Amino acid sequence: MDSKKIVKEIEELSKALLTYQYEYYVLGQPTATDTEYDRLFNRLLSLEINHPELKLNDSPTSRVGSDLTTDLPEVKHTIPVLSLDKGYNTGEILTWMEKNRKAAGRDLSFIVEEKIDGVSIVLYYEHGRLHRAVTRGNGSVGNDVTANVRTIGSVPLRLREPITLAVRGEIYLQKERFEKLNRSLETPYANPRNLAAGTLRRVKSSDVARVPLDIFVYEGFFQEQPETHEEILSRLISLGFKLNRRVGIFFAGSHTLPKSLEGIHSGTFDELESFIDKSTMDRENLPYEIDGLVIKVNELPVREILGYTGHHPRWAIAYKFESPEGETRVKGIDIQVGRTGRITPVARVEPVLIGGSTIQNVTLHNQEYIQILELSIGDDVTVSKRGDVIPAVERVIEKAEGGAMWKMPQTCPSCGSPLNLRGAHHFCPNRECPEQVRGRLTFFVARGQMDIEGFGPETIDFLLKRGMITDIQDIYTCDYSLLADLPGFGEKKINIIKQGVEKSRGRSFQQVLASLGIPELGPKVCELLITHGVEDIEELYRIADSEDVERLVGIPGIGEKTAARIIEEMGRPELRAQIAALKTAGLSFKVEDPGDENEAPQIFTGQAWCVTGSFEHFSPREKAMEEIRLRGGRIVTAVTSKTTNLLAGSGGGGKRSKAEALGVPVVSEEEFLKMLESKEQAE
Repeated sequence: MDSKKIVKEIEELSKALLTYQYEYYVLGQPTATDTEYDRLFNRLLSLEINHPELKLNDSPTSRVGSDLTTDLPEVKHTIPVLSLDKGYNTGEILTWMEKNRKAAGRDLSFIVEEKIDGVSIVLYYEHGRLHRAVTRGNGSVGNDVTANVRTIGSVPLRLREPITLAVRGEIYLQKERFEKLNRSLETPYANPRNLAAGTLRRVKSSDVARVPLDIFVYEGFFQEQPETHEEILSRLISLGFKLNRRVGIFFAGSHTLPKSLEGIHSGTFDELESFIDKSTMDRENLPYEIDGLVIKVNELPVREILGYTGHHPRWAIAYKFESPEGETRVKGIDIQVGRTGRITPVARVEPVLIGGSTIQNVTLHNQEYIQILELSIGDDVTVSKRGDVIPAVERVIEKAEGGAMWKMPQTCPSCGSPLNLRGAHHFCPNRECPEQVRGRLTFFVARGQMDIEGFGPETIDFLLKRGMITDIQDIYTCDYSLLADLPGFGEKKINIIKQGVEKSRGRSFQQVLASLGIPELGPKVCELLITHGVEDIEELYRIADSEDVERLVGIPGIGEKTAARIIEEMGRPELRAQIAALKTAGLSFKVEDPGDENEAPQIFTGQAWCVTGSFEHFSPREKAMEEIRLRGGRIVTAVTSKTTNLLAGSGGGGKRSKAEALGVPVVSEEEFLKMLESKEQAE
């Protein structure tokens, strides 16, 4: 085919497909059938494959993304990308409006828009074509995510006019789509915003194309600015952008909006308060997340008069919804080294009261999470208590001036070893790292593990510092008599430690194995292994030596990644040497035949019990779990439709509510004691 004809056909196909994409993603009113769309799309794709030099920069086929990896270079913004001042009730908003009216010396009108809880983005167009998409970053510099943004169907690749402008918007993920996607992820995200942000930072745009991200734009910066924000919205719609029409524009008197703004509310100031109240009430029923409203001066020349502070425009304010969150400032970021070598950054924040407790330390999970937030020391952030328990940074609300995004150090802060990146997390590879050793010891002796009385963190630190122990196995060979007369170690405390150590020698194989802190070998997996015939450590060694992944994957509840990690860990010579030392010390590494020792009637055989809350007669509550296991029952960690009973002490409201909703019997401590007593007597 003649090259001119190919160029013409590519142009015609591109134009038609871009129109169809606009109708589908922006208007929600497709005119082409799926079959017709696919036919045109595949034809264009075929032409581009055979003639790559003729492919247009804004080709509709860029929606599918590329498998080529890219970095996310930093780019300077050419427009102001600032934070907003905040108000928390309508009184504050009305006061702010009156203040601006007096400063302007004239009547003003105001725009009220939903504050989408998504990822802030700036789209730069040159001569009508998408040239660059940049994240907010620190307000001055952001990351170039153009290839990823091109895959979002509601982002115009080519405008209806060949103009140059910048557009601000918010990329988001609908709640329903988030819930569906999140269920399939190995590590679920806390909210739609973080999943959208994580997706947008992926290095392969083909990965981004598989996530149904969307966009609302709300601000345009034209070379010749209109007189009002109302006109900006109208112009953006005419150019093919997707706007959120749940907007209100309020005037001192009556006003008629142009037909292009159909669906947007127009009213007088008397209606403003009721509009805000209704928007607040509608929040839970929206298909997307919002975390407030944004109120702006409509008149653009007045905006120039009102100007800016160093952090926010004076002509706009955010109305923040009340929520179980708090706002604070990041004072610093420390590094924690876990018992497996996993490195976790922790934000030290100014104390903030949330849900009745004061929060000062907040986990940041990993470098990827920090990049999603674009977090810097000095930033003002929103902190929540996820599940009413774990504090987490939800979003950055105001950037520190000139702050650079925090980056993970290259070496371990405890031992200086170079860090390794495994998945999303950094690890210290040195098993002898002091913090890892301390973490393993603390985990091993804790309640719910070997439960060695008297062996708290202070005792561990003291023994490590004096060289009396160097790892777990030394607990059973240490001469605790040497502690006599040392500060804090009287005869009574030394005897408690000795008795606790001696008592721990009688723990079951399952408890010993789970207490070693081996990655992937937690209590649940240990229980699954033993239930399915892995009844001693030698069988685990055999599986590891033969790399018998199928043997482990064949156990319901154990996946390929878990199986591979177990095999890797059980093959480590230093772990086997530690286990050998513990066997010599008398710890059990096989399932013991109870013989006649377990005389408890098997009244809970076939039952799955979940235990929650705290108890008077079972402290720690693992003692109640042991009573259930002793009588043939199985312990589960969550309430599901397959749970047969929930043993509930004081607290534990979440699991109790779920059990009641599912019809799972809730057993009190008193009822549980009666069950044990009456059943045993009946036997």
